[in-house]
Amino acid sequence: MEDYKKLTNNRFERKFAVNNLSIQEIESIVKRNSVLFCEIFKQRFINNIYLDTQNLTCFFDNNIGNTNREKIRIRWYGDMFGLISHPILEFKIKKGNVGTKLSFPLSPFKLDKDFSIDILKQAFYNSNLPHWVINKLNVLEPTLLNRYKRKYFRSFNKDYRITLDFEVEYINIGSRINSLSQRKNEGTDVVVELKYDVEKDDFASQITNQFPFRMTKNSKYVNGISKFRTSLAF
Repeated sequence: MEDYKKLTNNRFERKFAVNNLSIQEIESIVKRNSVLFCEIFKQRFINNIYLDTQNLTCFFDNNIGNTNREKIRIRWYGDMFGLISHPILEFKIKKGNVGTKLSFPLSPFKLDKDFSIDILKQAFYNSNLPHWVINKLNVLEPTLLNRYKRKYFRSFNKDYRITLDFEVEYINIGSRINSLSQRKNEGTDVVVELKYDVEKDDFASQITNQFPFRMTKNSKYVNGISKFRTSLAF
C-alpha cells in the first residue's frame, strides 16, 4: 500500500485578506471570538514549491475560479534552503468551495542555486508514489517558491481552526537556471483562514460575523505568479 495521507473529511476554508491591522491586533480579535480560539502550536515558517503545467493550467483554473480546480505543491517547514529532509507532496483539490487534500511524503532533496527539475524528478523516483501521481508529475514543472510564517488557533470545542499567515515572500523559480534572487513580498498583509468540516458550516457565520474584516478570494499561488508574470494578472 502506498504511503499517503488524505484529509478525513471534506472541509470549507474561508479566507480573509487583512491589510490594515497588525498581526498582534488580528490575533487579539481571534482570541476574543465567542468560540474561544486558543493558540495550539508555536508559529513556524512554511515553504512551498508550486508545480504547474507549461500552460499554467492550475494558475488559470484558480484565478478564474473554475468549479473543479487544484493546486500541487511540495511543502516543508523551517529553513527554506539547504537539505530539505521531510518534504511533502500535496494535491489540494477543490470542488466549488469544498476542498480536500492528498499528501505524500517525498525523499529528501537539496534546494540551492543548482536546483533544477532533475533534482525533483530524482526525489520523485526515490519516493514511494502511486503510478497515477508519477504520471501526473511527468507533465508538471516548478513555477513558484514561497515562504511565510503561520500561527495556529483552535476553538474550544475543537470544531474550528484558524491560521494567520504573514510575512509572505515569493521567489521566482523554474525548471533549469535558478538564481533564487528574484523576490517579491506582500508587505504587512495577513491572510486569516477559517477551516472546518462541511457538516459544521451552519455555525460558521456566527464566528465570521464577529470579525471586522470581509471574506475574500485569496490564493498565494495566484498572487505570486501574478507578481512575476505581470501580463497574466487580471
